[in-house]
Amino acid sequence: MAAKIGRIVAVTGAHAIILLENNDSLPDGLHKSPEIGTLLKIDTEPSIALALISSLSTPTPGGQAEGEDLRIVEVEFIGELPKDQNGNPGKFRRGISCYPALGDVVARSTSQELAMAYASEGHSAVRVGYIKQDSSIPAMVKTDELLGKHFAVLGTTGTGKSCAVALILRRILEDNPLAHILLLDVHREYASAFKDFGEIITPANLILPFWLLNFEEMVEIIFAGQKHREADVEILRELIPLAKQRYKGGRNADKVSKLRSKEGDDGMIGVDTPVPYRISDITGLLDEALGKLELKGELAPYKRLKARIEQISRDARYSFMFGSLTVHDSMAEIIGHIFRIPVQGRPITILELGGLPSEIINVVVSVLARMAFDFGLWSGGQVPITFVCEEAHRYVPFDDSLGFEPTKRAISKIAKEGRKYGVSLCIVSQRPAELDPTILSQCSTVFSMRLTNERDQELLRAGISDAAASLLEFMPTMGTGEAIAFGEGVSLPTRIKFDLLPPDCLPKSNTASFSENWNRDVTDPAFLDKIVACWRQQTQMSDTSFTPAASKPVVSNHEQQLAPSQSPVQPAAIQPIAQSSAIPAMQPSAQRPQPVSTTLPLAQPAAQRPQPQVTPAAQPAMIPASQVAPAAVHSQPQFSTMAQPQAIPAVPPQNGLNGGLFGVKPAPAAQPPAATPITPQSKVNQPAATAEPSLADLIKQVRG
Repeated sequence: MAAKIGRIVAVTGAHAIILLENNDSLPDGLHKSPEIGTLLKIDTEPSIALALISSLSTPTPGGQAEGEDLRIVEVEFIGELPKDQNGNPGKFRRGISCYPALGDVVARSTSQELAMAYASEGHSAVRVGYIKQDSSIPAMVKTDELLGKHFAVLGTTGTGKSCAVALILRRILEDNPLAHILLLDVHREYASAFKDFGEIITPANLILPFWLLNFEEMVEIIFAGQKHREADVEILRELIPLAKQRYKGGRNADKVSKLRSKEGDDGMIGVDTPVPYRISDITGLLDEALGKLELKGELAPYKRLKARIEQISRDARYSFMFGSLTVHDSMAEIIGHIFRIPVQGRPITILELGGLPSEIINVVVSVLARMAFDFGLWSGGQVPITFVCEEAHRYVPFDDSLGFEPTKRAISKIAKEGRKYGVSLCIVSQRPAELDPTILSQCSTVFSMRLTNERDQELLRAGISDAAASLLEFMPTMGTGEAIAFGEGVSLPTRIKFDLLPPDCLPKSNTASFSENWNRDVTDPAFLDKIVACWRQQTQMSDTSFTPAASKPVVSNHEQQLAPSQSPVQPAAIQPIAQSSAIPAMQPSAQRPQPVSTTLPLAQPAAQRPQPQVTPAAQPAMIPASQVAPAAVHSQPQFSTMAQPQAIPAVPPQNGLNGGLFGVKPAPAAQPPAATPITPQSKVNQPAATAEPSLADLIKQVRG
């Protein structure tokens, strides 16, 4: 029998007051006053009532003898364990059938009783951590209740929110390897957490054709919030259905087209019908309209619309929408790829939004949310889908003047009606007060991590039951990885500690270490050039790490000149930039005499060459040969579109020109032995013997 800690002195409905007793005979730790959130029990005749501590107080401190101050505990009844005929407690159930009486003994719940209270029935429960009251009791979440009625993970930045999301989803996927989850990754941090069973979609391999957009989304893409474009919008509204009809009328009568025609695919086409059409048909219709107009005042909207469409379709940042040279009906393939149908060992799709243009991210989210709901609607919920929305306050803000209205409607539709069609929603945000209250109110399970903002706390208090309201007092002081879990997905409102993921499964969301990074130096000359290229093209580098000073000390150009025999400093390895092939990568000159590859290599200046006056260029430029110094010839690239140029003997420069490349017939030169490596030191001692043709001459040879 558990040791007594106090007795009931007042009972009011769902609340009770307990007077703690001083008992020094209790084991260490038990004679202390219990903390808020501790689960206590009161043994009654038909059941064991369970109560959660919500308040602790000492009404008259110092008014009694030493050690005899009154200690008052306020509790809230949350449920009971009914007894069987032998007096043994059974399964936990919410509510109280028999209230305790005055003077009833109160004790701490045992580990067995805690396990029964926090246990989850059935096989659809997964462990995500342990409860703070007893680390031996696992914190379980019910998969069906968690996903069937939506859930939210809330917490200030740096509280472990991303790790908690990764942990919950991984535990669900481990038990359900044929799941269908779409996660919108704004900061490109979840790829490492799901690399073993996740399909990673980046801007480089994303395919989302423009014809999948509805009219509002298409208007947002083309006009980008421009005002006073009502005439242009109405023209576009008339042309899109005509372009869809023209495409359907001119497509090949293959078997697939005939089959879809029999199935009713060729019915009435509206402006929002997801039917393919060609941008060239839109511009063609605009040209036809321009040819029929007579008044100059009527030409402006048509010309503006045509110019904007041509500009968008040529923009490399929109290649995932407009980049395809041919248009074909690939809607089924796109849906299967995004929502993992069939799964093929990859039950979760990580869509990295970080590399997309910022002005169209809301449109992309709108399309995906709308496709998820429509798929669940027209499939009758046969394939349940979970839509995970990271940084949700971006897409469904509280302020009606912010965000993109179709995106808010699409996500709200999932929150309100998605449960009926097997589409669940996971909201992840660091500012609950900035979320649309309609969205958050539909989340039946909430994992609330540390929140310090008073508005955020008040919002959660308004949506939590009285039995767990006291737990929210912990929110400002909880540690990293702790959360208050309440709602349909957990048996009882409780304070939990999330399990730790393996290091190789953690999201890339760690806080940058200023003290560590500020003791390094960036030695790669191309680092800033690549950053500028990403900045201008609105893409992100896959890795911006650089060489630590501890492992590779920084050596200045002056030191390299004084000690040319020492090993030069190697540049930090940086992954290639997505969609930025115009920016050359950097390559040490010692690695340049390699066999020509099958693709066109990028121009890469040498970072280790001891010449102090060689400045690497960010982009290859067409420069006259007269401006090419002999020492800089080593930095020119090799082209794979022509045969490997033969070795050209050294000829003394004449008036700044390399005579061996401009009209002077070179004499045969002996080839160096194949087994002799060319080192940077040998290049310094023999610069003319290893001279390579300049970029301008190679381009002239390629062009004939």
